[in-house]
Amino acid sequence: MCRSCATAAAPADTSVDASVDAEAPVPGVSRRGLLAGLGLGALAVNLSLSAGASTAVAAEAAASAAAEAAAAAAAKNGAWANPALGRFPSGGHYGAPRGGASHAGQDVSNSTGTAVHAAAAGTVVRRSWGGGLPGRTGNALVIAHGGNQYTYYGHLNAYRVALNATVSAGQRIADMGATGNVTGPHLHFETHTGSLGSTVNPVGFLAARGVDLSGGWSRIDPGASGATVVVIQRLMTRRGHALVADGQYGSVSVAAVKRFQSSKGLVADGQVGPATWPVLVYTLRQGSSGDHVRALQTALNKRSAGLTVDGGFGSVTTSAVRAYQSANRLVADGEAGPVTWRALTG
Repeated sequence: MCRSCATAAAPADTSVDASVDAEAPVPGVSRRGLLAGLGLGALAVNLSLSAGASTAVAAEAAASAAAEAAAAAAAKNGAWANPALGRFPSGGHYGAPRGGASHAGQDVSNSTGTAVHAAAAGTVVRRSWGGGLPGRTGNALVIAHGGNQYTYYGHLNAYRVALNATVSAGQRIADMGATGNVTGPHLHFETHTGSLGSTVNPVGFLAARGVDLSGGWSRIDPGASGATVVVIQRLMTRRGHALVADGQYGSVSVAAVKRFQSSKGLVADGQVGPATWPVLVYTLRQGSSGDHVRALQTALNKRSAGLTVDGGFGSVTTSAVRAYQSANRLVADGEAGPVTWRALTG
């Protein structure tokens, strides 16, 4: 667990200046006298303008709420990935007390050398001791994801990417370690929105984007795109629903998933999540062949395996499975079962 890795407490909300009160009466003039002086016509105009303004504000609020709802619905879009496997240590949660400040991220504990992956595509903008942020310790990386979103990876044992490198979601970027002021090896993971230094709870941040930081199955919604969608499409093709593996989770793929879910007695909502993944994947081993193996090879490549996606589970794919399992501290038996699939697609 981090002994430091703190961020200063957020400042209190700015208070309104009490000397400026829109509802305060005009000195020496009563409210009744003021209204009488303005006349009923002026009052009617003011009421009309007020009503119009209220309608505009209400319409704007409704539009904003609709936009937020649409954004939330599309958030589980396959663009994010679990940065590391391990356990949540006691006291390593976001907001835990650190002297006069609070813990700025979530700790994920595992042994030194455990793989650390990019949580989303982006550019490495910091690669240094502490990542250039106050209160942090140890070797660290910061990735900028665009839209004023950043992720921070601390206490690293080794770097696997260079400063200014472009990385993809799920790519291996570092090894877990115990550099800096810590009680043991772990990843200190932070999420920043709005600006670098403005942290939010990474567990909730990733959950809203379909990723379970504690290591559970991912959630992929209609409208998603990318490698994980290709994995779904290839698994669905193996299940008898011939789909083009184009990485676009559109209406055709969604309809096929809903039919599959109905056939398995699941809620047919089109979301590929903790209920659907376990019945969609296959347990694969050397000698297997077909689209389900292509799905596995695609998932391994998202985690930096560099395989040819040929659908044949030969010795090269077996070695890649074992290497991934070993790097993520899973049982390295070369067999792709539910535990390995859950980690790969998380």
